[in-house]
Amino acid sequence: METLRKYRINLRKNVIMQKIIIASDKYKGCLSSMEVATAIEKGILSVFPSCEVIKLPVADGGDGTMDALVEGRKGSFRKLTVMNPLMSPVESRYGILDNGKTAVIEMAAASGLALIPEEKRNPMITTTYGTGQLILDALEQGCTDFIVGIGGSATNDAGTGMLQALGYKFLDYMGNELGQGGQILDQIASIDDSCRSTLLDKAVFRVACDVETVFSGEKGAAFVFAPQKGADLNRTKTLDQGLKHFASIIRNTLHKDIEQVPGAGAAGGMGGGMLAFLNATLVPGIQLVLDCLRFEDYLRGADWVITGEGRMDTQTAMGKVPQGIVTVAGKHKVPVLALAGSIENPEAINEIGITAAFSIVPGPVSLEEAMNPETTRKNLYRTTRQLFSLVKVIS
Repeated sequence: METLRKYRINLRKNVIMQKIIIASDKYKGCLSSMEVATAIEKGILSVFPSCEVIKLPVADGGDGTMDALVEGRKGSFRKLTVMNPLMSPVESRYGILDNGKTAVIEMAAASGLALIPEEKRNPMITTTYGTGQLILDALEQGCTDFIVGIGGSATNDAGTGMLQALGYKFLDYMGNELGQGGQILDQIASIDDSCRSTLLDKAVFRVACDVETVFSGEKGAAFVFAPQKGADLNRTKTLDQGLKHFASIIRNTLHKDIEQVPGAGAAGGMGGGMLAFLNATLVPGIQLVLDCLRFEDYLRGADWVITGEGRMDTQTAMGKVPQGIVTVAGKHKVPVLALAGSIENPEAINEIGITAAFSIVPGPVSLEEAMNPETTRKNLYRTTRQLFSLVKVIS
């Protein structure tokens, strides 16, 4: 019996982790996705120094998606000046992958809510023109495949500003060209595409879209998003009427009915505008990112996947990074651990398929201290080291 006990102990000491994948979202306001992965990697290697650790920066299609894909696919950035939502110049950028063939664009980088002060937010006049400028520049650089994240917008113009930058003109009943913003939607009588960029003919657009919002109505773009962007009730109603009107123009002109398509109302109708005019495909953000990073290919032979985000709660199961990771990893029967700054309702997190979820915060601390980048790095390292020290013994 004593010999058997010693034999088991020796087996435990020889446990080896061959391959671990780290695919965590950023800890918002604290660490980027890659910074989180680097801290976790150090914890793993302190226990299993010969383990192959693969770090994949990921995001859910919103803020940080461009950085994650450029870093994960070893791409580059192109900087340029475009117009912000109020048509003032702003420095922006987009990512380039696949030897210049793929552009990764974040709408927030040109048409984002964070680009204008709160007192100037007004979706009646804010425009997606700058996002169109990013797309046009990428087309002129030779890009034909587009990945567009449309979260964080300041607009409710259904993408008309973007389309104007690409050469479309929207005319009123007198044939006059209209200006910018959600205010023009109920005035559009016809669409002139004679100056439309012909480079669009070869372009394919995939839009990271995680909301089910339809184009118009009580569950449409205006009523769901416009109040967050500075609209009062009267303006919200006006914008909704404009979206209904524009949907009818699209239906009569392009013979496409986008009004009740889930996701068409995303980013103030940007999803619908891209669907109608650019033949875009609306894809759940995390699915698009994981496909682009070829995440499934890395799962072969993996012992564990580690994922997480700054805060895990009931929203985690609604298209966030951990839920997307579990869905794909589960098909390959690879267990998933999750690390987060804070965890609410861990049972619900287990129910989506995560083997176990752990908070990295060791005890009561102020929010300021918990959000300190250096503290977070140390907590990630410490928690990972403790977890895999346990794994080493019980495997």
